[in-house]
Amino acid sequence: MKVGFKLLAEGFGPREIVEQAVRAERAGFDFVEVSDHFHPWLEEQGHSGYVWSMLAAMAERTERIGLATGVTCPIIRQHPAMVAQAAATTALLSEGRFTLGVGSGERLNEHVVGMGWPSVTTRHEMLREAIEIIRLLWSGGYRSYEGKHLDLEDARVFDLPERSPEIVVAAGGERAAALAAELGDGLFATEADDTLTGTYKRKGGTGPTYGEVPLAWASDDGAALASAREQFRFGLTGWKVQSELPNPVNFAAATETVREEDMAEAFGYGPDPERHVAAVRGFVDAGFDHLCLINAGPDPEGFFRFFEEELSGPVRALGA
Repeated sequence: MKVGFKLLAEGFGPREIVEQAVRAERAGFDFVEVSDHFHPWLEEQGHSGYVWSMLAAMAERTERIGLATGVTCPIIRQHPAMVAQAAATTALLSEGRFTLGVGSGERLNEHVVGMGWPSVTTRHEMLREAIEIIRLLWSGGYRSYEGKHLDLEDARVFDLPERSPEIVVAAGGERAAALAAELGDGLFATEADDTLTGTYKRKGGTGPTYGEVPLAWASDDGAALASAREQFRFGLTGWKVQSELPNPVNFAAATETVREEDMAEAFGYGPDPERHVAAVRGFVDAGFDHLCLINAGPDPEGFFRFFEEELSGPVRALGA
C-alpha cells in the first residue's frame, strides 16, 4: 500500500503548492497528486495555478516522492497531443517519478474555451480517443489519428522517457471503471465505493487503485469542520453535480445549505487520529491500495506534523 498527499491547487498559490510537495516528501509520503483546474470550485479557495508549471518545479525540488496529476482532462481545454508532450517532459524532469491521472473533466474548467460541454457518453468516447492518441505519441515517430471526436495530424513528441508514465483513469461510475481496466494502467476515484474497484478488477484491471481520502485536521473539532465546510463543501454535491456546474458562483449556490454536521459525516476531522484512521479504513476495505490523503483543515504544517507523529503508522498498518 502507498500513502500520498493531495495538493489542492485551488486552495493555495503555486509557490505554496510546490513547498507542500517538498514538505510531503520530508514527512514520508510516497506520492503527491496535484489537481488540474482552470477555476477553483469555490471563491473562498481563491487559486488555480497551472499544473504543468507546478509539476516541473516539484520535479526539481524533490528527489524521491512520486508525482501525479489528480486528474487532467485531455479532451477539450487541452488536446491530448499537448498532454502527451507535457507528461513526457514531466516524466523526464522527475526521472521517472510521474504518473498521468486522466479523467473526462468538469464543465467548471472545460467550458472556458467555448467548445461546449458534451454529454457524459460523448465525454467517455472522447477520453477513449485521447488515451489512444497519448499512447500513440508515446510510441515514437510521426503519428496521425482520425477519431470520431479528436484528430491528430503528423505529430511527434521528440523528448520521450525510456519508460512511459502510467496512465491512471478516473472513474465515478462503472462505465468509467471498465474504461480504466481496458485502456488505463490504474484506477482513480474519490469515493470509498467497492463497486468501482470491483468493476475495474472484474473487467481485467490489475494496476494500482487510487482513492482520495477526505480529512480535515485541526487542534479542535470546530475549527476542522469550519474549514472543511468553507473549502470543501462542493465535495458533498456528488459527481453528477460536480461535473456539470460552470463556475464557482454556481457551486456556492448549490452548497448553501451544507452544514458542518454534514461535513462531519463525510470527513475524518479534528485532532483524534482514530477518526482519520476510520476514514482511511473505509477506502482500504473498498479495495484501494494507493491512498491519497486530503487535508481540508486550516493548518497544512499542523497536518504534516500530525501525519509524521500520529497518523502514518496506523494508516500504513492498515495495508500490512
